[in-house]
Amino acid sequence: MDPKTSAQDVMRCELCETAVVQMHCDTCLVNLCKACVGEHATADLSTPHKIVDFKNKKSTPLYPGCVTHVKERCKMFCKQCGIHLCTKCLSSDQHLGHKLSEISQVLDETKDNIIKEQTELKGTIYPTYQEIASDVQNRISQLEKEYADLSTAITQQRKDWHRKIDKLVNKLEAEVDKTKNTQLHTLQKHLDEIKQGMSEIRKQINLLEVALDSQDISVLFSLKFNTEEYRKLPQRILPSVPIFTPEKFVEDEVLRLFGALSVGSLTSDAHGYSINITQKSPEAGSSPSVKHFLDEPEIVTTIDTGYEFLYKVVCLNDEEIWISKDCEYMRLININGKSGSKTIKSKSGDVPRDIAVTKSGDLVYTDYNDRTVNIVKNEKIEEVIRLQNWLPCSVCSTSSGDLLVILKHCDDYIPSKVVRYNNSSEIQSIQFDDEGNPLYSDASCIYITENRNLDICVSDCATQAVVVVNKAGKLRFIYIGQIPAPKNLPFCPRGISTDSQSHILTADSYNQCVHILDQDGQFLRYIMCGLCDPRGLCTDTNDNLFVAELMPRLVKKIKYLQ
Repeated sequence: MDPKTSAQDVMRCELCETAVVQMHCDTCLVNLCKACVGEHATADLSTPHKIVDFKNKKSTPLYPGCVTHVKERCKMFCKQCGIHLCTKCLSSDQHLGHKLSEISQVLDETKDNIIKEQTELKGTIYPTYQEIASDVQNRISQLEKEYADLSTAITQQRKDWHRKIDKLVNKLEAEVDKTKNTQLHTLQKHLDEIKQGMSEIRKQINLLEVALDSQDISVLFSLKFNTEEYRKLPQRILPSVPIFTPEKFVEDEVLRLFGALSVGSLTSDAHGYSINITQKSPEAGSSPSVKHFLDEPEIVTTIDTGYEFLYKVVCLNDEEIWISKDCEYMRLININGKSGSKTIKSKSGDVPRDIAVTKSGDLVYTDYNDRTVNIVKNEKIEEVIRLQNWLPCSVCSTSSGDLLVILKHCDDYIPSKVVRYNNSSEIQSIQFDDEGNPLYSDASCIYITENRNLDICVSDCATQAVVVVNKAGKLRFIYIGQIPAPKNLPFCPRGISTDSQSHILTADSYNQCVHILDQDGQFLRYIMCGLCDPRGLCTDTNDNLFVAELMPRLVKKIKYLQ
C-alpha cells in the first residue's frame, strides 16, 4: 500500500516515507523529517530552499511556478505581458524594456484590492441586498394585505347587492300579491252577483212552471214577467295579469354599476435601488429613513403671493407651487423668486374649489358650480369627470395615478362620499362605515389626501374631525383634536397633507396651528410658527411643509423634521 495515498495516523516524510514529518520546505512544498533536510536541500542547488518547522509551513508566500521553466519559481511580474517571470525568464531578451514589478508588490496590491472588494461586499453591497430582500418581502406582505382588503371590499359589495336585490324582489313580490288579491276579490264579488242572479232566475222559472200547471185564471193574470231584465247579461270582467319583463343582462353595464377593477400592474422603478454607503439594519427594509422632529419648527421662507384669501397650495416640485384663491385664477409661483410664474383661468370662469398635481406634474382642479373635474395639460384644460346630482369638492392624486374626489350631493341631507376615479371611470365609492353610519358630513368644507401607507385621510370641518379609512374604505380611526387646544377653541380642520414618515398634518384654522398625527391617529405635536388662519397644506419631497394663510396672502415654508 502506498503510504502517500493511504490513510495514516501521522504525516510521514515524503523522501524516506517512514519517519514522522518535522520540517517543511516552503519553496518546494515538501514535508520532511530532520534527517532528510540535507538531502532535499542539496538535491537542487539552483533553488534556495526555505526550510521551516512543519507547524510554520506556508508562513512565506508561495511564489507561482514558471510556465516556461518548470522547476523555477517566479518572483517578478511583467505588467506589459501580464505574466509571472522567474530569474531565467529575466535573463532572456524577451522582456527587455518592459515594466517589471516584484511579485510581493503585486501581491500587496492584489490583497489591497481583495480587502476593498471584501469591505464593499460585506459593508455595503450585501447589506443593501438584505434591505432589497426585506423591501420585496415587505411589498409581498403589503400586497397580500391590500389584496385581502380588495377581496373584502368586493365581498361587501356583493352583500350590499344581495341585500338590495332581496329588497327589490320582496317589493315586486308584494306588488304581485297585492294586485292578485285585488283582482281575485273583484272577480269573486262578481261571481257572487252572478250566482245571485242565477238563483233569482231559477225562482222565476219555478213560478212560471207552477202557473202553467194551475187552472186558476187569477194566478196567471197576476204573474209578473222579468225576462227582459235578465236579458241584460252581467258585465264581463277581464283581469290583466302584470307582466314581468326582466332586463337583458348586459355584463359590461352590470360591471359598471357593480364596480370595476383598475388595471393591476407590475412596473419597474426607473431609478431602481441604490447602494447604501452607510450600512443599515436589514430590518429597515423599504421604509424611509427615520426623521426626527426638530426641537422647534422653523420658517424657512415666507412667500408673498400678492393674493388675498388664499385657500389652496400644492407643490409641483421642490421649487414651484400652485396656489388658488377666491377667484377663477390658479397661479404657479417659483418659491425662490425666479421668473417663470404662470396663471391658469378655470374653463367655466368659476372659482376652483380645490387643486392637486398628478404624478406626471399636471394640474387638476374641481369646479364646484360646473360639476366637473378638470386637468390642465400644456396649459390646455381638459374635462375629466362631469357629474349629475353631485358636486365635486376636494381632490387629490394617488400614488397609483387614480384621483380621489370628495363629492357633495345636491340634496343637503345626503352625506358626502369619497369616490376613486381611474381616468373618468368610477372604481370605488366610500360613504358609510360597516354599521351603515355616514363617514362624512353633507357639507362642502371637506379636504382629502392619501397617506404613504395608502390610507385615505379626510378632514371634515363640519364634524370637526379627521376621518381615516384604509384603501378598501374600512374605517381605521377618527381624530377629534386635543383638549385643551392651543387657543382653547374648537378643532376646525381644514387643509390636510402627509409626509414621508406617514405623518398626517391638518391645518386648524381656529387654533392657528397645524396638528401632526402618526399613521394610527395618535397626536404627536403642534406646529405654531405664528400662523394666521392656516388653510391649504402640502409637503415637498424633502418634507418641508407649505402653509397657505387665508388673509395675509402669505405661503410659509416650514421645516419641522431633521
